[in-house]
Amino acid sequence: MTLDVVAPQATGPAQMAVPFASNLRRHGNRLAVVAPDGTPLTYHELADRVDAMRVRLTGTTTARRLVLIAASNDIEPLVAYLAALSAGHPVLLTSPQDDRVEAMVSAYDPDVVLRPDGRAWRLVQRREHTAHELHPELALLLSTSGSTGSPKLVRLSAHNVRANAEAIASYLDIRDTDRAITSLPIHYSYGLSVVNSNLLRGSALLLTGESVVAPSFWQLARQWGATSLHGVPYTFELLETIGFDRMELPSLRYVTQAGGRLEPDRVRRLAELGKRDGWRLFVMYGQTEATARMAYLPPELALSHPDTIGVAIPGGSFRLADARPTGDGEEGELVYRGPNVMLGYAESPDDLALGRTVRELATGDIARRTQEGLYRIVGRASRFIKPFGLRIDLDHVERTLARAGYVGACTGTDDGLLVAVTGGAEDAEAVRRLVRDRFGLPVAAVRVLAVDELPRLANGKIDYAGLEQTPTALREVFARVFGIANVADDVTFVNLGGDSLTYVRMATELEKVLGTVPDGWPNLPVSELERLEPRRRRFPALETNVVLRALAIVLVVGTHVGFFGIMGGAHLLLVLAGWTFARFGLADGEPGVAGRVLRGAARVAVPSMLWLGVRAFTEPDVGAANVALLSNYVPGQVARGYWFIEVLVQALLVFGLLFAIPPVRAAQRRHPFRFPLVVLAVALALNLGLAGVGQPFDHAMSLHGALWFFVLGWLALRADTPRRKAVVVLLGLLLVPGYFGDPVRDGIVVGGLVLLLTVPTISLPRSLARLLTVIAGASLAIYLTHYAVYPGLLTHLPPSVVFATSIAVGVVTWLAVESAVRLVGNRAARGSSAVSCPKTCPTTPKTLPKVAS
Repeated sequence: MTLDVVAPQATGPAQMAVPFASNLRRHGNRLAVVAPDGTPLTYHELADRVDAMRVRLTGTTTARRLVLIAASNDIEPLVAYLAALSAGHPVLLTSPQDDRVEAMVSAYDPDVVLRPDGRAWRLVQRREHTAHELHPELALLLSTSGSTGSPKLVRLSAHNVRANAEAIASYLDIRDTDRAITSLPIHYSYGLSVVNSNLLRGSALLLTGESVVAPSFWQLARQWGATSLHGVPYTFELLETIGFDRMELPSLRYVTQAGGRLEPDRVRRLAELGKRDGWRLFVMYGQTEATARMAYLPPELALSHPDTIGVAIPGGSFRLADARPTGDGEEGELVYRGPNVMLGYAESPDDLALGRTVRELATGDIARRTQEGLYRIVGRASRFIKPFGLRIDLDHVERTLARAGYVGACTGTDDGLLVAVTGGAEDAEAVRRLVRDRFGLPVAAVRVLAVDELPRLANGKIDYAGLEQTPTALREVFARVFGIANVADDVTFVNLGGDSLTYVRMATELEKVLGTVPDGWPNLPVSELERLEPRRRRFPALETNVVLRALAIVLVVGTHVGFFGIMGGAHLLLVLAGWTFARFGLADGEPGVAGRVLRGAARVAVPSMLWLGVRAFTEPDVGAANVALLSNYVPGQVARGYWFIEVLVQALLVFGLLFAIPPVRAAQRRHPFRFPLVVLAVALALNLGLAGVGQPFDHAMSLHGALWFFVLGWLALRADTPRRKAVVVLLGLLLVPGYFGDPVRDGIVVGGLVLLLTVPTISLPRSLARLLTVIAGASLAIYLTHYAVYPGLLTHLPPSVVFATSIAVGVVTWLAVESAVRLVGNRAARGSSAVSCPKTCPTTPKTLPKVAS
């Protein structure tokens, strides 16, 4: 971003107070705020609190003072913000995180600080008067980059704040009957603009710090009749996961989006949804330097022009610097002028004395003006990205790394930050922690590569365009998933010991690098994967077995909590387990296959036994037989819900021991389809021969009663010709129907089997693909934890909420365990040598089985 800089100039009379903050009483006894604890305040009551706070902030002095407010979405920081604005005290708003507060206190030495102290708020008078020379127009200081930790601030005047609030209130048609729910933090310029524009018009604020995925958020919205909803792109990804399109929100009048580009398809879907349900969608564009908003797309144009930012807000205007003609208009750097353009930047306390140093804002975005007069962002002229709505200055990230002693380069998109750093795995992990902690980014938004040297162009400058495609990106994925320091040319997912538990995570990581994951990738050496040209798909193709695994665990949980009654998910999971067992455990016939299968059993058994061991102390029906994973063969009072884990582990142990026998391994290698066909016959014989013999409970939940489902999946993977696929489909149709006495349950298993055999991949919208991938990866954790979640919640919450909570708890548990395992793996990998497989690792077979990937 560049600015039209002018020399500091003398100003007229001080613009002391912001009108909407000082004139609260004019709205009378209308509802003003609903506090997070549910307490409603009228405008008169809010004004009383603001008056009392103004006295505390001003003290005995008449001097203006710099007030730092660590602002969460709570009543106390809101009151302090309004009190400071109404008294003419410049406000520095920041995140309530302790490190962020300390950084700002250190950098700007505020006179007064309001910050959280446990569940209360503490106002600290650091001095009686002021330590600063404060320009008379200065009213508000905001970070230029969300929560990035940069000390660079935007200096805004009272006129800036008022003008932007009036413009927003005008084009959104905000009314005094409106009620806006705070789905964004108020220390973030977008979230603050919601507060300012609604208070200007005398409407109400529903204060909450809850996420949009939390049931309590929607309970508040419905209870008080929220009329507007506001979000960044990530907000709308979350909304899709909770079925926003099925919600009944009769009071909702409009929805706004800013904080980064929203995909045109999603804009169109949201506009169509709003048209159906009676609310309007406003796609908006802005920067903190313009007090949050510069452009908006009129709702009636969202369907026809979903890829544009629309037109300038009332009172503002755009021009294109260095404009050049295009096929449908002209293109250049977007420059904004309006009464909401900031006074300038502040990088130290001395800058607080400056007046206006800029007149217009060069946004750093390349835009195209269409023949209809709309603006479309087509690129960036500056190095900023906006993942999760946080504006990240890539150059600032690089300077931060340099100060910490690292040599690194940064690039990225609004999907996430990519950092390349010279050094090994230990340096990469340290940089990953530094970037996440310092810049407040979620785990999913940061990727760090360890490189020998940074890629450079012929002129010596860093090759940012080539950084994303650096071969090390793929090796870093392997290193991160398997916890190893370096990855040699010949390693594959299979010969590193990959299995069904690591498969989903690996596929997800590869998709980020390659765009489209190639068929048969588990058996491809990393050097061959590096040679593939990255291909980005609008609708990524997700492997059918991943989709089925996610749907199966959803069926299991949904049926158990009573949200719906569709059984068959667990037995479908057994079929999928057999598929992945054959794909990874039996990828070759070398002696290591038995160890690989047994290690796979351990990866399921160990966390399950640890979890059940803990449960045994809290639940009376969880006993030693459950912990030993043998309850399906033990009569008496034991928890029966864990039978799937028991069958899976028992099956893997049986086959692990079986393949320790050399002739058995040889037979499986020579007859990859006939061998599991024989095993299926044996499993069916056990199923029939032992039916009703000493069964402590359901026959279909014992090893000998359910093993044939596992083997059916194994056989499906080995069906590498149309004739063999037809044989497996026929076997499924002959064996499964009637087994459970429930046509729907039978159909779930048969349908899943047929899909495995006939549809290798399923193309889905990216957000849905990501959701299903996460659920599939967390399926074991979801299965284990949901028994601890839903019984207690069902007495208080509806099944739909309990269902969503059970899935969410399992996913969070999986992510936490994955992070812990990765950290341990990275520590263990420090100092280790490159992993190579000339002799010690199983080799990739010359003739690979044809697998549906």
